[in-house]
Formats: sequence, C-alpha cells, structure tokens
Amino acid sequence: MVLGIELGSTRIKSVIIDSTRKAVQSGTHNWENRLENGFWTYDLDDVQAGLRDVISQSDTSNITALGVSAMMHGYLAFDKNDNLLTPFRTWRNTTTETAAAQLTKLFGFNVPQRWSVAHLYQAILNGEEHIKNISFITTLAGYVHFQLTGAKVLGIGDASGMFPVENGEYNKMFVRRFEELTGINWFNIAPKILSAGEFAGSLTASGAEFLGFPENLVGIPLCPPEGDAGTGMVATNAISPRTGNVSAGTSIFAMAVLEKPLKNLHTEIDIVTTPSGEDVAMIHCNSCTSDIDAWVKVFGEISGRSANQLYDLFYEKAGSALNGRAIRPPAGGILTYNFYSGEPVAGVPDGRPMLIRAPDAEFNLANLCKSLLYSAIATLRVGMDILFGEEVKLDVMRGHGGFFKNSAGLQAVADSLNVPVSVFQSADEGGAWGIALLADFLTSDVTLEEYLREIFTEPEVVCKPDEAGVKIFNAYLETFKKGLEVQRKAAEVL
Repeated sequence: MVLGIELGSTRIKSVIIDSTRKAVQSGTHNWENRLENGFWTYDLDDVQAGLRDVISQSDTSNITALGVSAMMHGYLAFDKNDNLLTPFRTWRNTTTETAAAQLTKLFGFNVPQRWSVAHLYQAILNGEEHIKNISFITTLAGYVHFQLTGAKVLGIGDASGMFPVENGEYNKMFVRRFEELTGINWFNIAPKILSAGEFAGSLTASGAEFLGFPENLVGIPLCPPEGDAGTGMVATNAISPRTGNVSAGTSIFAMAVLEKPLKNLHTEIDIVTTPSGEDVAMIHCNSCTSDIDAWVKVFGEISGRSANQLYDLFYEKAGSALNGRAIRPPAGGILTYNFYSGEPVAGVPDGRPMLIRAPDAEFNLANLCKSLLYSAIATLRVGMDILFGEEVKLDVMRGHGGFFKNSAGLQAVADSLNVPVSVFQSADEGGAWGIALLADFLTSDVTLEEYLREIFTEPEVVCKPDEAGVKIFNAYLETFKKGLEVQRKAAEVL
C-alpha cells in the first residue's frame, strides 16, 4: 500500500493505492486561506491538523511508501533554527509585481508574481526585517516533507516554480545574477532538486508523530515532494511532448509539454517542468471555481439543500443553457467576473468578484450558471491564445479535477479552447493519486513515461468542441475582455 497526500487550496486529500495502483482508501479535510495583513495565508498549525485528520480516515498500518504534494509557489522562510520568519504567503498573493517585473528583465526569463524568488525579492525591496535571518526557503510541499524526513529537498516540478531551472538544477547563470543583485546565493537557501524516482528520505520518528502515524512506519521511503501541477500531469498521463492538461479548482491552469523552447518571452506564460524534468508551458489563472462556490453557498442559505445537491443543480442548469443555442446575447446578457485576487494574465492587479447585467437581460438561473461557468475559464482562454500563437501543438488535452466530473464543465472547456478535451475515470482522484503514483514509482525500473503507460489503459471520455458553442463562448469572451476595465475600477470603489 502506498499513500499520497495533497494539500490543495480548499481541501487536503489522502489516497492509498494498492498493488494495481487503484485508489482503495481516501480521506479529505476542508480548509480555507485567509487574507491577513494584506497577504493570503494558511496557519501552519492548520497544516498539521488537516494532515492528521485525513490520515485518521484511512488504515495506514501497511503503508510502504509515501509522497506529499501541495499547491505550488508561495513563500515559506525559516531561520537557522527552522523557525518560521513570516506567515506563509501563498501563490494567490499579487503583491510582488515590482519584483517579478525586475527579475524577468534581469533574467530575460518570465518570473511570475507567484514564484518564491519573486516573493523573496519583493521582501528585500520592502526592506523587511526578516530577510537578514533567512537560512532556508521552500514551498508548502517542501515544508511538510521536511517535517516528515528532515530532508530539505524538492521535486523538480515544484522547484521550477520557485526559481528557473535548467538541466535538472537551478539555472546557474540566473543564480549568479540574483546574487549580484541581492547578495544572496540561491543555492545556499533553496531545497535540493530531485527528479521523479529518486529517493527523497525516510520517515523519521518525529515525522511519524507529526502525522499521527504508528511507530512501525518509521523508515518508509518518500518520493520527492511535488507541486499540484506536477501531480496533475501524472494523474492525467500528460508528461510527454505534445500532451497537455487542464486542472480546474480554486485556480485553473493548463500545462503543455513542449517539443522545443518558445520563440518569445511572454509574461502570461510560465516555464516549469514535469516531475521528470521536461519543459512545460503553463498558463496559470488565480481564480476559477471560488465564485461558483460562493453562489452555491448563497443558494444553500435560500433553499436548505445540501452542497452536493446544489452543485448538481448548478451544472445541470449551466448545461441546459449551453444547449440553448438560440439565446442571444451569450449567457442572456449576464456578465460575471470570478476574480478573488489579482489576475496577471488579464492585467488585473486586484480582483473583485462581480456580476453585471443589461436591463433587458434574460436573468434566470440557467443563464447565471452559464455565465459563472464561462467566467471560470475565460481568463485561461486569454492565456491559451498566446500559447497557441507560439505554434505549440498538442495531440491531447486532458481534464483534471472535480470540475470535469460533469458534462457541462467538460463541454465548456472544449468549446472555450476549441480543442477536444478528454478525461479518465480516475480524473477526480486528483493530485493525491498522482503523488501516490510517484511514491510507487520509487521501486520501478522503467521510465516515468513507461510506468504511466502501463497504468493508463482505460478508455478516455472525449468531448469535442461544439461549433455553435465555440461561437457563443467567443462572443462571451469579447464582452468579458471589454469589461475588464470595469473590473479594474471596481478595486478603487470596494
């Protein structure tokens, strides 16, 4: 039995797989980030409490290997005694615009606001007191892995969202430039990079206590900790050139494994890697389903129905509106924005969820749900237009996450990108299953690509774009882009 744990933005999940690599047990724990003192954050005490909760929901007595994954990027800085120097700053923060722009210019390589090095440099620019005491910085997955093993390491996919990588390590030329700029040698404070299949340490006695594990599990091996992008690629078998996947949840991002480098630098496109080190173009949007979740909560207060019933109703109504091809304008004249934080891909520094409708809008539940669904994926399309303009070719785009468990979400994404989108039956197992596979891969003697090929033998459900649906989404997107100026102004009002 192998255990995988992933700390997502709204849910911590555990999955145990058996010798057939099928999920046989799972656990979940809901949690939320908080906006405190201008930063989106989670308390590290909540990290341990959530991990213990998901672990308690399964029988872990026979676990033989373990892997940890978490949301990528962000900033966790520690002193020489491993004390946290400032509250965890998550990927959701858009407070590093100046630092990201300056580093992008310095490197000639896009450094997004979410990346750890951007958070570090912005703290330097801000003159923050803790900088002089930094001994180690890492991501959330790296932090948990350190608690379990004492090893300051990181999988290459997650590491590539901290600082640019090249040939399996942090880019040496960029490290030198950063040291000349700041006096800080990145190699001295960053986790060591490991690739998929490499041994990343063993569970210690204190690590077992941290998780609430039985003592007999002390000594089991761990795979390199990875980010949610990497585990999403594994969970969709999208790690080879010309494969891609879309992960939709609190945030939404698309990954395209590259055959060759992009021709141009684009601040809307991140260059990260697969867990085995292949270059990947990533379009990351900070907001996806949070506004849908908020509306469902309001519907629950009105109706008294359960959340599951309301989500089923939401996607049913959205799907009926997708099929209502005669409705003009798109979504019945309703326009929504799902921006809970800034959205760099759309050029919006501070997000404000909004609903706008024309006086004569066909304001009903189906059209509202359709607009919320379109809004959740509109910004991704803005970024994908740039990527496809770079002549990136994909043989397959696979969906990943609960958003794709329903036909409405799947059809909307296919229409928005105008490409077929497929899902495996296992797609809703998510990144916890992906990191469990990476932990199981520790004992494999084949490449990761070969290993996954042996697992993904089930047929895929393929959803092709609908010609009318593509036209309607494109019309919605044009209105969405025109209204971005209203979204920018909203932050000045509220």
